[in-house]
Amino acid sequence: MRTISVTMSVTLDGVNQGPGRPDEDTRDGFTHGGWGTRYQDEVMSQKMARGMSQPGAMLFGHRTWQDFLGYWPHQTDNPFTDHMNSVTKYVVSTTLHDADAWQNSVLLPGDATRSVTTLKAEPGPNLAIIGSAKLVRSLHGAGLIDRYTLLIHPLVLGSGHRMFDETSPLTEFALVRSVPTTVGVIIATYERA
Repeated sequence: MRTISVTMSVTLDGVNQGPGRPDEDTRDGFTHGGWGTRYQDEVMSQKMARGMSQPGAMLFGHRTWQDFLGYWPHQTDNPFTDHMNSVTKYVVSTTLHDADAWQNSVLLPGDATRSVTTLKAEPGPNLAIIGSAKLVRSLHGAGLIDRYTLLIHPLVLGSGHRMFDETSPLTEFALVRSVPTTVGVIIATYERA
């Protein structure tokens, strides 16, 4: 059985909306987009590169896949570009008709929990999720997430979509490693207890 690992940037108050750029996710009037970029350093880059070098496939929600589609295929000077373009990318969506716009993308239509439960049970490489908070909440609720790597940023936004909400079931995890960056981010990896 495959494992599913999530990598997510979050604030101290659990917000994960729009860490990459101001226009990334402005839903519900969110005005703090791009909050994560000022906290990038060499430690974070090395940890993310190590994760990207692992064999596996990626799992996306529709919205994050489309956002990444608008960026990664066009990068030429980024060390993660080759990985992002060559890895198999599973896209969970009830509205997409195909995932042909980005090489090596495979559409998983229909209910996310059912589609991913089936995929996880099949032989194949482990699955990694970056972002895709709505998908993560759904899969977490179904007990399908095995590991979280949280990049915990030292700020409180006070507004924005949060990684977990009142629908998230009680789940215990064990801290298996943590690394502080030079700018105060803690990269913490938790595995299901």
